[in-house]
Amino acid sequence: MADVDAEAVRLLFARPAQFLLGVAKLDQLPPGDLPEVAFAGRSNVGKSSLINALVGQEGLARTSNTPGRTQQINMFELDGRLRLVDLPGYGYAEAPKKLVESWNRLIFAYLRGRPSLQRALVLVDARHGLKPTDEEAMESLGRAAVPYRIVLTKADLVRRSDLGDLLADLTRRLRLAPAAMPEPLVTSSKARQGLDALRAELAAIAAAAGQGRTPTGQGHTPIGQGQSKEPT
Repeated sequence: MADVDAEAVRLLFARPAQFLLGVAKLDQLPPGDLPEVAFAGRSNVGKSSLINALVGQEGLARTSNTPGRTQQINMFELDGRLRLVDLPGYGYAEAPKKLVESWNRLIFAYLRGRPSLQRALVLVDARHGLKPTDEEAMESLGRAAVPYRIVLTKADLVRRSDLGDLLADLTRRLRLAPAAMPEPLVTSSKARQGLDALRAELAAIAAAAGQGRTPTGQGHTPIGQGQSKEPT
């Protein structure tokens, strides 16, 4: 996991995160002058909840129990040094087919073609494991050489033995996956599990970009089971 001192983590999260903008088309994105970390995953996997828990601002990213609620790319800025990108959920079957296809094109075009994207976090519901749409996202990121980490969400709702089996299977698969970080991260927004480790990873990315370095495990050119105790 990320090697960064506690003070660097504290400073990155000391000020409130700011909503930057939401876009429905790639040509509406802001200039790529800051490193970006994307939160990708199936609808209702807990992307917005995880972002809110990470920054300690319950209402920053809009959450909903209704899958498919996030219908655009929403960007948030941390201390003028890092952008968090909340992507629409993929794989939502109940929306009109053309709308789902439009969302998926937007998501995968961003993941493949954004030079300032320094890492993708592929969120997977720990209760269900990898689905075909998750595997498609992993393959797309691998082809684009975008480093990504699997982040398990809602771990508080899974028995320890089942979680251990899932982690063992994922670790085995990630060893063979191009561009994948080798260790999945286990999180729960509700139990605040894994948040410290994820904050440290984000701080390391911001620090590396600020110094013109490539973050550890990163393939892009730079641009210039920790626990903590919040809701899913």
